[in-house]
Amino acid sequence: MESIDELADGLAAQGYLADPALATALFLAVHLKQPILLEGEPGVGKTAAAAALAGALDTPLIRLQCYEGLSAAEALYEWNYPRQLLGIRLAEARGEVPREADLFTPDYLLRRPLLAAIEHPGPRPAVLLIDEVDRADDEFEAFLFELLAEGSVTIPELGTRTAAVPPVVVLTSNRTRDLHDALLRRCLYHWIGYPEASRVAAIIRQRVPGADQLLVAQVAGTVARLRGLDLTKPPGVAEAIGWANALRLLGLPLDDKSADLTLGAALKYREDEEVARRTGLADLVAG
Repeated sequence: MESIDELADGLAAQGYLADPALATALFLAVHLKQPILLEGEPGVGKTAAAAALAGALDTPLIRLQCYEGLSAAEALYEWNYPRQLLGIRLAEARGEVPREADLFTPDYLLRRPLLAAIEHPGPRPAVLLIDEVDRADDEFEAFLFELLAEGSVTIPELGTRTAAVPPVVVLTSNRTRDLHDALLRRCLYHWIGYPEASRVAAIIRQRVPGADQLLVAQVAGTVARLRGLDLTKPPGVAEAIGWANALRLLGLPLDDKSADLTLGAALKYREDEEVARRTGLADLVAG
């Protein structure tokens, strides 16, 4: 991808409509070989951006889903203990004394996402998605520093592994907590906000082929108005796509009755549904 426009076209071919700022940020991440942190509310397309980038670059997407308690071993590598035990028994059956060095070789290594991305042979770099990094513990965040700064990881039994073709690293965060300054310094940064109704409509048309144009416009506008309410979880782009798809499947227009039946496609909390109904579904749909 030799230009921002070419990258934006490549993302669009994957069904992802990136605005110029996001396309620029991803272009810089690829060409500067610098990790990028995408932050924003859930459902605005952070994970989808990484997947679309991998598709546009025609390279594998390697995803690490973060969660509380995630350890370095789970993210990097584990030793194949059953296979090591089998190796010991085979050696003993031959009358040999198994050596520790023979049991800790690459043949016995189970590669988890981080190591798989480092060892990806190319020719194009893999896209490594570290998803929802804000859900991981501080210790794991600190563990990432070597990978992000140097494109390498250390395995005590085998030494340092350095990427021959460093991955394009995309981190996402829902901002449930603040990330360390040391992590932020290593990354480019881009905030993905809720798009305007016109862009949401364009995204729905891209992701829900065959959807009626009036339905697309109604869903995009209603979702924008729902975000103006005091909701626990305002609907994002993902919810707009899901709602339009549900209504298309049912063959229903968007009105107060169909909204009442399918509101769970857009809102994910009972309290939010109650707020919407108290406000008036007919008014929300009609605008």
